[in-house]
Amino acid sequence: MEKPVLVIMAAGIGSRYGGLKQIDPIGANGELIIDYSIYDAVGAGFEKVVFIITRAIESDFMEVIGRRIEKYVKAEYVFQDINDIPAGYSVPEGRTKPWGTAQAILAARRAVRGPFAAINADDFYGPSAYKTIYDWLAAPKPGGAMQFAMVGYRIENTVSDYGSVTRAVCEADKDGYLTSIAERHLVEKTPGGARFSDDKGKTWVELPAGTLVSMNFWGLSPDFFKAASDDFPGFLDKHLNDNPLKCEYLLPNEIGAQIRSGAATVKVLESLDAWHGVTYREDRPTVAREVAAMHEGGVYPTPLWK
Repeated sequence: MEKPVLVIMAAGIGSRYGGLKQIDPIGANGELIIDYSIYDAVGAGFEKVVFIITRAIESDFMEVIGRRIEKYVKAEYVFQDINDIPAGYSVPEGRTKPWGTAQAILAARRAVRGPFAAINADDFYGPSAYKTIYDWLAAPKPGGAMQFAMVGYRIENTVSDYGSVTRAVCEADKDGYLTSIAERHLVEKTPGGARFSDDKGKTWVELPAGTLVSMNFWGLSPDFFKAASDDFPGFLDKHLNDNPLKCEYLLPNEIGAQIRSGAATVKVLESLDAWHGVTYREDRPTVAREVAAMHEGGVYPTPLWK
């Protein structure tokens, strides 16, 4: 059995930060969120990282991240390409936006041959999440439906004090398997947890503390590549007419469709760690304080990479 690999979706960080050279460090010695992700992954047992990037950020990515990280873990680079779509389809005139996170994962299909974890490049997931997902990926699996896993976070540990966010709200059965996942919009903090509105604030739905959400931390098998490739044409048929320039083939939606069809099961592995991300610039000092406390508490050495 192939050892689990970590796949990091980094193709979008250039656009979010206005160029990689503008990424703000969160560690006292210049560490980026992605440094902590890889440090935690290596500590959990991962020996290889596959970075999904774009050609446009390749040079900056290698300068800011890649060459440093290669000293500590085996790294491979694959490219999300807007033209990497099923035969018989073409990119709509005027579209510049890539096709979303499911298409991003498909970019890794030639570099990954065994089980893998998939994460966002600019989310801080916490050390326990990597150990939990690595152990699950490395364990033998029975035959049958595709078997995936998801690290779930409590809603109150994922919302921002500075504005609304989008979260994939999850429901699981009594055995801890995902039964539904739905993207919710305008998710904002409340004293009792959070609330969301999918109609631009006209109505609100409460999300009590303890509600599980996905932060795009998945445990997948290579079977996913074929399933997502097979489903990609149906996505394009449905969305190219109504939203040709901005429709996105999203990983949570694709996995949700596989659950509904019975093709896959998804084990929910709950993390009690707080998720951290810089959704708003005002979030950065909070994240930096939390990380500094982990250094002071001995969770991480100082500096992180020695």
